[in-house]
Amino acid sequence: MTGDGQIDIDGYFARIGLDAPRRPSLEALNAIAAAHVASMPFNNLGILRGHPIGLDPASLNRKLITQGLGGYCFEQNGVLEHVLTALGYAVTPLGARVRLEAPRSVVPPRTHFFLRVDLDGAAWLVDVGFGALSLTSAIRLERDSVQPTPHEPRRIVEEDGQVYHQFLRAGLWCDAYEFTLDRMPPIDRELANWWTSTSPASRFRNRLIVARSGPNGTRLTIDDDKFTIRGAEGVGDSRTIGSPAELLAVLDRHFGLSFPAGTHFDIPEYSWPTAR
Repeated sequence: MTGDGQIDIDGYFARIGLDAPRRPSLEALNAIAAAHVASMPFNNLGILRGHPIGLDPASLNRKLITQGLGGYCFEQNGVLEHVLTALGYAVTPLGARVRLEAPRSVVPPRTHFFLRVDLDGAAWLVDVGFGALSLTSAIRLERDSVQPTPHEPRRIVEEDGQVYHQFLRAGLWCDAYEFTLDRMPPIDRELANWWTSTSPASRFRNRLIVARSGPNGTRLTIDDDKFTIRGAEGVGDSRTIGSPAELLAVLDRHFGLSFPAGTHFDIPEYSWPTAR
């Protein structure tokens, strides 16, 4: 079964290991989001290998479904947009300014892409492409309501005329991103994707980032040479990855990402401890 463009819908469900109902429902939407984030790791490995990031359906299908390599927001939410649209969901692409580690006084670029899904008279925020904080269920697009997810609680707040998606960690509400409900058309995604994947100022050009969700509220991440398993309570157990060969082993064992021996990831601002 193929869907919107050249996305293999059957291949997608096989890739995320889910036999979900194909008719639109909130239950199915939540199941898809949870399985996607658990099975299709967020990462910038293609960028660090110097590969161009294509957003057309054929490129998304080849990389995320056929090759099983995962990707970042434009790819993750991009393939999900095609899948949900093919299944009959009403989907609107939205853009955001990432506010992780960015104070409110700073205006970051609008380089995040996520989805609005309208279902049974309600609007939902769906985001399987936000790294270690990717949503594992949909949340309602409504203000000031604390919403549980299989992982961190979330809420949407409006402050000083701006709307923020926030997550709760260690008892503190933190900004994930700032957004409007304006549609993000393909040309805007192409421009943001080009800057994010090629600019020397982009964090995706300077850090190795990998993330997926685990069971019981856990999350697994790699940040350069640090591998962390974070529990549902927000506390992480970290260890240092000692070499490029060990990195490949961690990617294979914990993230299902297999690369040939000797595969190199070019991280401009980092070198392995053994090479220092």
